[in-house]
This record gives sequence, structure tokens and C-alpha cells, in this order.
Amino acid sequence: MTMLISLESYGKNAMRLSRTCECDRSIRSDQPAMARRPSSFRLLDLVRPFTPLLPEVREPGRRVPFRQKLACTGASLFAFLACSQLPLYGLHRAAAAAGADPFYWVRAILASNRGTVMELGITPIVTAGTVVQLLVGSNVVRVDSASCEDRALLTAAQKLLSVVITAGEATAYVLSGAYGSVGDLGAGNAILIVLQLMFGGMIVILLDELLQKGYGFGSGISLFTAANTCESIVTRALSPATVNRGRGAEFVGAITAAAHLLATRADKLSAVREAFFRGGLPDLCGLAATCVVFLAAVYLQGMRVTLPVRPRNAPRGHHGGAYSVRLLYTSGMPVVLLSSAVSSLYLVSQALYRRFGGNFLVDLLGRWTDAAAGHSVPVGGIAYYMTTPPSMASAVANPLHAALYVVFVLAACGMLSQAWVLVSGLSARDVARQLREQQMVMPGMREASMQRELERYIPAAAALGGVCIGALTVAADMMGAVASGAGMLLAVSTVYQFYESFEKDRDH
Repeated sequence: MTMLISLESYGKNAMRLSRTCECDRSIRSDQPAMARRPSSFRLLDLVRPFTPLLPEVREPGRRVPFRQKLACTGASLFAFLACSQLPLYGLHRAAAAAGADPFYWVRAILASNRGTVMELGITPIVTAGTVVQLLVGSNVVRVDSASCEDRALLTAAQKLLSVVITAGEATAYVLSGAYGSVGDLGAGNAILIVLQLMFGGMIVILLDELLQKGYGFGSGISLFTAANTCESIVTRALSPATVNRGRGAEFVGAITAAAHLLATRADKLSAVREAFFRGGLPDLCGLAATCVVFLAAVYLQGMRVTLPVRPRNAPRGHHGGAYSVRLLYTSGMPVVLLSSAVSSLYLVSQALYRRFGGNFLVDLLGRWTDAAAGHSVPVGGIAYYMTTPPSMASAVANPLHAALYVVFVLAACGMLSQAWVLVSGLSARDVARQLREQQMVMPGMREASMQRELERYIPAAAALGGVCIGALTVAADMMGAVASGAGMLLAVSTVYQFYESFEKDRDH
């Protein structure tokens, strides 16, 4: 038997913490809560009255066949992409184009699409899952992981928090002027837009739950982010759309533009030079940078330390299996957490600056200006130094901005990776306990020594892996890759995890 214990992404960590069983319906029964649990009041019990109101995807009664899982995963992806192209009703396009776009810088990783039902993307569910896991990991919310009822309540708490955050972000998004002023929209249209954004958030929540409960592969969060990133790369490489920047019509797609330039220009050297360096539009140089980042991510994804394990009562000569500690131990989670936090900061900073610009504290948080592309860009304050320099030339011209940005991303990714290990059940102590529960031991070691052996590798992998993820993200963004570095890292991790899921399901 070969047992390869791989690292989990955010979606699978959330699924492990919130996985329910058949007894989850017991919390919806009419029995008094005190009759079921005579213990003292807990914060988690506040969720109990809301559980009958929350929509739920039932657990499959049997093992879902491989082809059915594949079809369900494809259908979920199609539904998400369809909603990503469904425009918001009641939106005035001219006002929306003039409005601020707080999520412009992180749309790829948040799987959101401007002006559509999927405007908020996965932000609410990621934020809710992160908050719940932090509360559980810090013991603010006490959960008995062996209790089906507690796991069901935890799932309900995360879902309820996702709905609340969706409503809050949708309201803040409209009030911040993302679609123009509320006066121009009208109260009726403003309320209608908020309701549509809440509907999109519920679709994401239910699709993610559908996949996590075994009807499909992996988690919806990872799938949607990877699909959004791949769509962005294909669009910027092959798009036949044209723009006019005062030099005639130019193709948006890098490969399409290169083919057109080579076919129409008499000076082929000039055509090649322009195809590789097109300021403001996707070019072959950015496409090459994208390929380099993808290959680097794939290489790092395969780096691991393998620790031998075997069943406790295995006969002599039993080969056992292996526990693998990858370099990217927390996968793309540091980037997801960082992007979610930065997007929330942008949202708050823009809303405050539009209403209270000139105040010292507001300006310290961020000063904003409208760019020619129709979105706002930070020009000062904390938000400015947390934003990628637009190009390598800009980084050279403003080395302080570039240096502070690089330090911020590397330090934040390293610390968030270590924090995620502690709160998500991936620490050396948690892994050693899981191995003991599975009756697995490391050859030549006592059970008490397993944790010390794991502590040699897991903390270092978490910190170094987080820094590597941050470095790849910075490199991709500053080299002008056609997709964000964070999105590409998540896409590679997701594809790798889906491949492992396919192989595991086929073996069964």
C-alpha cells in the first residue's frame, strides 16, 4: 500500500473542518437544545436558531461514480462562468465606467468579473472561512471535532457568516460609488443591484458546497479561481478584439497582434520588436514571463521531503507508505489570504477617500486618483505601497516603492503561511495526532518522537514555501505577465490537486 498524504488548499481545509454527517439534521429537529447538550453556553450555539433558514446541499447517500463527478464539476464550472457573463440589471454603463473599481487589482485571484452577478467572486466565502478557522484555531469558538452536531453547526456558522459578508460587501460596494453615485442610480436600482450581488454570492456558496460534499472534484473556490486565471490568459493571448490608441486598430491578444504585425509590416524586425514590447497591451514578452512563472510553479510544486510511515502492527518487511511535506506546504493559501485582505483595504480606503479626502488618517490609509483605464489607482498612503509597480521601469524609477512592496509581500506571505499552518490543522502536532489516529508510525521511532521529526520540516516548509510563493507573485507582476502571479500559482496548485483527485478516484 502506498499512502501519499498531500497538502490541502483552502477549500479542502474548510471541508475537513466543516464536513457534516447524517446527524447534522439533528440540529434542525424540535428537541430542546438543553436536552441534547447539557454543557455551558458556547458561542457556536448562537448559530442554532438560523440553521433551518440556511440552504443546504445534502450528503450523497452513496459513492458518486467518477463520470458523474466529472459531469457535476463541469456543470458547476459552466454555471459559474455563465454568471460571470450575466450583467447586473439596473446598472447604468456610463456611470459604472466612471465609478471606482476597488477590486481591480485582485480580480483574477478573487474570480470576480466587473459589472456582472459575480462581481464579488469568492471574496465573501474565503473571508468567512478564514475568520471561522481563526476563531476555532484560537479557541475563541470551542468545537468538538468528534461531534457530528458541532461540525454541522460549524458549517452553518461559516455559511451564515458568508451570507452576512456578502450583504455587507454588496452594500459597501454600491455606496462606495463603484457603479456611480447612488443618486444617479436611484434607490430602487441600488437595492436591486445589492440583491443581485447577494444572489451571486449564494450561487458561489452552494456550488462550493456541492463539490466539497463529494458530488464533484476538489473545492469550488480553487476551481473558480483557476478557471478565471486560465480564461484571462487565453483572452490576453488570443483575443481578436481591437482597440484604437491613436495609431489605428490594434489587436488585444498578444499572439493575434504578433501574427497581424508580421503579416502587414514590411519591416519584419520592427514588427517583432513591437510584438514583444507593446506598452499598455499584452505582448509576447509578457506571455514569455507567464510561461516562466508557470514552469517555476510546477517545479516548486514537485519539491518535497518524503517521510516513511507504516501501519503500527504491520509485519516485518512491510513497505508501508510515505508522508510528503512539500515545499509549498500551504499551497496558494498565503496569496489568497493576502489578496483578500488587500482587496478589503482597497474597498474601505476608496470609500473613505471619496467622502473624507483630505483627512490625515484617511490620506494615510490611501490617496486615490482615476486612471485612464476607468479604474482608480492609489497614489499615496499605505494602499500605494501595497500595490505592485505597474512595470519594471516604474520600479527602477521609484525604488522605495518597489523595495517596500517586495518586503511587504514576502514577509506577509511567510507569516500568513505559518499562521495558516497553526489554525488549519496542518501543524506538526496536528499531523502527528492524525497519524496516531490512523494507527500509523514512522519506522524506528516512538510515537512521541514523530512530532519532533515533523517539526524539523513543517515549520521550515511553511515559512520558506510562503516566501517562495510571494517571490513568484512579485516576479510575475513586475515582469508584466499576462495574468497575476497569485492567480497563476493558484491555477497550477489547483490543476495539480485535481490531477491527484482524478488518479485517486480512478484507483478506487
